Amino acid sequence: MANPIALSDSAPHFFKDICEFFDQAAQFTKHDAGLLNQIKACNSVYRFQFPVRRESGKIEVVDAWRVQHSHHKSPTKGGIRYSDMVNEDEVMALAALMSYKCAVVNVPFGGAKGGIKINTKDYTVGELENITRRYTVELIKKNFIGPGIDVPAPDYGTGEREMSWIADTYITMNPGQLDALGCVTGKPLSLDGIAGRKGATGRGVAIAIRECVSFAEDMKALGLTPGIKGKKIIVQGLGNVGYFSSKVLMEFGAIIVGVCEYDGALYNEDGLDPDEILEHRKNTGSILGFPGAKAEFKSSAEGLEQPCDILIPAALENQVTEANIQRIQAKIIAEGANGPTTPGAAAAFIKNGGLIIPDMYCNAGGVTVSYFEWLKNLSHIAFGRMDRRYTETANLNIVNMVEAVTGGSLTEAQRKIIVKGPSEAELVNSGLEDTMIRSYHEIREVFVSNPDIKSLRTSALVSSIDKIAVAYQNMGIWP
Repeated sequence: MANPIALSDSAPHFFKDICEFFDQAAQFTKHDAGLLNQIKACNSVYRFQFPVRRESGKIEVVDAWRVQHSHHKSPTKGGIRYSDMVNEDEVMALAALMSYKCAVVNVPFGGAKGGIKINTKDYTVGELENITRRYTVELIKKNFIGPGIDVPAPDYGTGEREMSWIADTYITMNPGQLDALGCVTGKPLSLDGIAGRKGATGRGVAIAIRECVSFAEDMKALGLTPGIKGKKIIVQGLGNVGYFSSKVLMEFGAIIVGVCEYDGALYNEDGLDPDEILEHRKNTGSILGFPGAKAEFKSSAEGLEQPCDILIPAALENQVTEANIQRIQAKIIAEGANGPTTPGAAAAFIKNGGLIIPDMYCNAGGVTVSYFEWLKNLSHIAFGRMDRRYTETANLNIVNMVEAVTGGSLTEAQRKIIVKGPSEAELVNSGLEDTMIRSYHEIREVFVSNPDIKSLRTSALVSSIDKIAVAYQNMGIWP
């Protein structure tokens, strides 16, 4: 994972920012004020501490959290963040975002989030394993984890390794539970993870951008031509989200002109290759000095302000603020990270004619594919296993029939393309693409149908609030 890019104000206001966005959207709904308050509030906030024995023999107390924001759907879902900047306000805000995110892309989970206040660089692998397993046990003791209760996933500072430790700990503590592997997603394939999960968030960001720029009337208002081909993009952060969104956007025909990381920024209007940058950093320890850059900046913040069509903040929250928004030259901000744009900055950007693809939709690819992984774990079978060969045989029969009727014949390469049955990765990417496209059209429909709504974030929240409200209304208030 990339290190955080230090632009944010350390004061705890992230959850307040999310509530401010919520209130802006709530005025465009017709739901009871009490119900709106229920939707906005965090249902359960579990803050705890536990001791860890370091390899030096020293005992250290670790701060940790798990927040369940909404129980309108079960289980709740959300990642676990390892960072020495984690705090309760941040975890609450991220849990709330997860609720709205799941609703906007029609994934049947409530929102949750977890955090452990550590800097992973300060611990050995063995110590990180002990911390992760102890954290899991604490969640089990309070019934804060389970395939039908609360399902964690990776976030900043965590990945497949940590999810494996969580899964193994849960299985050990719950012997014989048939669906135990569904207690966590983001697992490696060897532990019943799912193909395509690692790059899902970044791929979702790329699809969201492609769909956004496909509307000619929307692009005309921004002074841009429709279509993704040739669009110049600056990416902040080369972790999973930034890297995979860059790679997929390049496949779509976009040009990555800028890359910002914790140690500086690179710029080249003719294009940069993320793989070459990562290889350079691997060899030198820094992205600076990369020979393919025409300009570099020791301040990563300066990299955000260079000319481009689209800016993708894919690091941490509060990276685009009132302090730098007037120097941002992008016409579109696509929020790959959670909460990268403060409310004041977002308002100023939109007032100046910009467009923001909001985080709750833009980076929802991760939870979408996590949902697919969870379904795979509950069904105990990989996608495509039952019908891939049947599909290939059926397609082959059709090809043979068409050739017999027409007297023509396909080349071997053409036959392979038509006959081939889908792999799990192809099915996952197809489901992700369909989800992102359908969801964008839902959000945009709300946006264009109400001239008083000024941003896609507000329309996304209106859509989310309506869906969550209907779920609560159908469930009823009991007792």
